[in-house]
Amino acid sequence: MPQFTQTVLYTDTDGRARFGEQVIDLPGGTPASRLSAVMPASGLQLRHSPVGFRSQFHCTEKPQWVFILGGQMEIGLQGGVSRIFKPGEHFYSADVLPPGATFDPSVHGHWSQPVGDEPLVTLFVKEP
Repeated sequence: MPQFTQTVLYTDTDGRARFGEQVIDLPGGTPASRLSAVMPASGLQLRHSPVGFRSQFHCTEKPQWVFILGGQMEIGLQGGVSRIFKPGEHFYSADVLPPGATFDPSVHGHWSQPVGDEPLVTLFVKEP
């Protein structure tokens, strides 16, 4: 069965953000055009980040898909690990604050910034 590999930014058991992958089966459609099950969404949000912007460490409030529409987006984690996502790429942002935890920027979350000389344009698909 064809599959889609979803890049996931998640909170590990130690409270730190990590990158991983999850496979989504594509059981529907036709042999020429395979489809996943329909996934719920509560809304879409567009963001434009100018060159030079960089967020502070933060957690995702609620899990959401992030699609890069223009520019390049770097996501940095604690310990210096980072990844760059280019137009047409995505990740599923699910690095929420662990239950009962108080946000600590030296432990939790990620930062983001545009890379290169183009503004960053992203599309967020919010979960219900």
